[in-house]
Amino acid sequence: MKTSSNPRAKVVAPPAGAPPASARGIPQGACAAGFRVLIADDHTVVREGLAAIIGRQPDMRVVAEAANGREAVALWKQHRPDVTLLDLRMPEMDGTGAIMEIRSEDASARVIILTTYDGDEDIYRGMQAGAKAYLLKDARREDLLDCIRRVGAGGVFVPPEIAAKLAHRVGAEDLSQREIEVLRLLASGKSNKQIGGCLFISETTVKSHVRNIFAKLNVLSRTEAAADASRRGLIRL
Repeated sequence: MKTSSNPRAKVVAPPAGAPPASARGIPQGACAAGFRVLIADDHTVVREGLAAIIGRQPDMRVVAEAANGREAVALWKQHRPDVTLLDLRMPEMDGTGAIMEIRSEDASARVIILTTYDGDEDIYRGMQAGAKAYLLKDARREDLLDCIRRVGAGGVFVPPEIAAKLAHRVGAEDLSQREIEVLRLLASGKSNKQIGGCLFISETTVKSHVRNIFAKLNVLSRTEAAADASRRGLIRL
């Protein structure tokens, strides 16, 4: 996506004799033109809506918009924004992968995850990757703008309900990679014998993994395990 034609991508210097940034409503930590924001979301309507909201603020402006994770990384390297608004699930590269690539370039990069997914695992992975905030798309406009300002000024923003889920996930026992593989196949409806065939392990070994999965998720059935894992963001149904 080209950004050079976007007027918001141009840095506009204040006119001669203009009052200092603080007198024009620009928060401490923002440049004179305001917080420079990169938006990354694979839905055009969402990007345009966010750009419109941000564009009306005197202390922030959109410098670029990306439609997938890989483009988000490329545009971040090009523009070095103060704040990046990033969806969690996008084509080509997901939000977590994009955060990790961006932070490999600059560990102090300020990224906000803005998503519809509120599963324990989604939140945990996003924050573990280095996001400074986690916000749901149904958040109030005032909360979104407050979040951008806080993160842009070097802070963090984690709503109480997200913090509670994160605390729950941090205290939970991790599933092993093999258990995740078994869980995905289990959720697709495969029997223990079929799972063993797919993973080249014995049916007895599969049964052992299933028992461990049930214990770690605190569930009693395969259906409950699949539903709980999907809710937490461990798998996608």
